[in-house]
Amino acid sequence: MQCEVCGRKIYGEPLLVVIEGAKLTVCKECAKHGKVTWEEENLKTPASKPKAILHPLKIQSKKQPETSLDTSVELIGNFDQKIRQAREKIGLSQKDLGKKINEKVSLLKKIETGKMTPNNKLATKLEYALKIKLLVPVTEEKTLQKNIPQQANRELTLGDLVQLNKKKGEDLAERKP
Repeated sequence: MQCEVCGRKIYGEPLLVVIEGAKLTVCKECAKHGKVTWEEENLKTPASKPKAILHPLKIQSKKQPETSLDTSVELIGNFDQKIRQAREKIGLSQKDLGKKINEKVSLLKKIETGKMTPNNKLATKLEYALKIKLLVPVTEEKTLQKNIPQQANRELTLGDLVQLNKKKGEDLAERKP
C-alpha cells in the first residue's frame, strides 16, 4: 500500500487521516499533517476505504519568457516625439493606445516624455499600431582609421587621442574644465 500524500510504500500500520477535509490513507510520517480518524483495523475492510483516490497536484512553475535581444536593430533617436505625433495624428488618446497594444498608460506616458526607452518588443507593437518606423538597422560608428597610429595591433589610448587632437591644430589651453 502506498501513502497518498508522499507516494512512498507504507511499512507498518497505514492510517486514515483527514487533511484539509480529504480522507487519505497515509504513512506515520504524513499523519502529522492532519487528524487521524481510523486506524488499520478499519482499513482492512474494502467498504471503509476512501472512494476516490486523490493524487498530489503537480505544481507547474511559471517560467519567464526568454527575451532574446535583437542586436541587428536599434531605436531611433527622437522616438518619444515620433510616437506622440503619430498617436495624435491618428486621434488616439494614451489610454486608447494602451488598450490597443495591451500596455499600461503610465508606461506610454513615460515613453512619450522620454523618461523610458521601449524594448524591441514594445517598439514593434508601437510600430504596428501607429504605422511608424522606430527600429532601424544598426549603424556602426566610423572611426578615422587613417589618423590612428597602427603599432602592432594595439588599442587606442588616451595619449593617442591627445596626439590626434594636437595634429588637428587644437590648442589644449583653449579647453575649459
